[in-house]
Amino acid sequence: MVADIAHLQHSQQQINALHDTLALQRAAFAANPMPSAEQRLQWLKALSELLNQQQDALVAAISADFSNRSADETLLAELMPSLHGIHYASKRLKKWMKPSRRRVGLAFMPASAKVIYQPLGVVGIIVPWNYPLFLAIGPLTGALAAGNRVMIKMSESTPATSQLVKDLLARIFPEDLVSVVLGEAEVGMAFSKLPLDHLLFTGATNIGKHVMRAAAENLTPVTLELGGKSPAIISADVPLADAAERIAFGKTLNAGQTCVAPDYVLVPRNRVEGFVSAYREAVQRFYPTLADNPDYTAIINERQLARLNGYLQDAQAKGARVVALHPEAQGRRLPQSLVLDVNDDMTLMQEEIFGPLLPVVPYERLEDAFAYINARPRPLALYYFGYDKREQQRVLHETHSGGVCLNDTLLHVAQDDMPFGGVGPSGMGHYHGHEGFLTFSKAKGVFIKQRFNVARLIYPPYGKALQKLVYRLFVR
Repeated sequence: MVADIAHLQHSQQQINALHDTLALQRAAFAANPMPSAEQRLQWLKALSELLNQQQDALVAAISADFSNRSADETLLAELMPSLHGIHYASKRLKKWMKPSRRRVGLAFMPASAKVIYQPLGVVGIIVPWNYPLFLAIGPLTGALAAGNRVMIKMSESTPATSQLVKDLLARIFPEDLVSVVLGEAEVGMAFSKLPLDHLLFTGATNIGKHVMRAAAENLTPVTLELGGKSPAIISADVPLADAAERIAFGKTLNAGQTCVAPDYVLVPRNRVEGFVSAYREAVQRFYPTLADNPDYTAIINERQLARLNGYLQDAQAKGARVVALHPEAQGRRLPQSLVLDVNDDMTLMQEEIFGPLLPVVPYERLEDAFAYINARPRPLALYYFGYDKREQQRVLHETHSGGVCLNDTLLHVAQDDMPFGGVGPSGMGHYHGHEGFLTFSKAKGVFIKQRFNVARLIYPPYGKALQKLVYRLFVR
């Protein structure tokens, strides 16, 4: 009881501090509402140098939170894309900041028009636990490039990483520029209720609904990076070894705890057993054993492990055949498993899996695979494996998803020159690269007229001959 009261009091103190920090950042933004390119580049440079200097500490903290996170996965999937994103934005920032000239219609001459890109103000970022560094630094890069102040709510599920990120960012940024917020779920909900100028949330679809509802009270615009069940389609003629290896990479990275991980795979019915064999071979080549294997990442916590085991038990009880690709488990290292003979009554076919379980859904014709995908909520990613370019075009034109990889998985997220975002239940809005800059900027249209004013010829009173001529020339 005493511990519960202390927890509530601490959370309330953290919630009260949110409003103080927001006021501090609003005042700082008001004092400098359009930071120069040089100032923004200095912010990005400091961030890049910090990440380079603290690689080992960040790798260790993330691994501690997972009980084991592959150091190579942290380097490849967190540090590398974070640093590349900063470099990409830094190299192009001055070009992005330039006003863009726009056309003025003949009827409105003489005049000119342009769009200027103005910082929004204070941007909020809510970070999930699965990639706690990259999903903090990526949005932060876009927000700083656009000239904003930033408040970041880190996940309570990664306490070591969250505390380290808070301490490190405080070394290079004052609190009125970048502030990192810690705390449990109630602090996160209070964070989403702040009257921010933009809020970016990455996380589960059901939580995204609560975040959007809370933000709506302040008319805070939101970017929601959610998830859903991202399918992979195996064509009738692609070499199974090619497809299985690339799907295995996407599904085993971070033990499948990735919002764009292949959630299930659609396989021609006559190729299912061949795919099972090829996938088993690929996974076992990547990870010959799980026990004491530093390359294989653990499930983040006991709650998530219980959820995934519950999915397996539910599927087996409803007739599924589970093919575990490793006989042993160790701690929270959950073996990769294929799940065959699935149906829509099973929980793992209704909910995003977010773990190392891969259902296999057989299909007869490619049209059937499209119909299966299109009958369900639009996914964050879609993967197609086949080298026939006409079929590739059909995939692009006849399905909807946030993004697509043809003959690969995950790597579209790492392309700085492409937008990243979902569609419908998998999210709204985009960031990364130039789209990130635009998301965190107000594209403000500016119409410019000097002393000479032809428009006065159409001012009231109406009915003059010149006005009738204007109508004949332009109302057509």
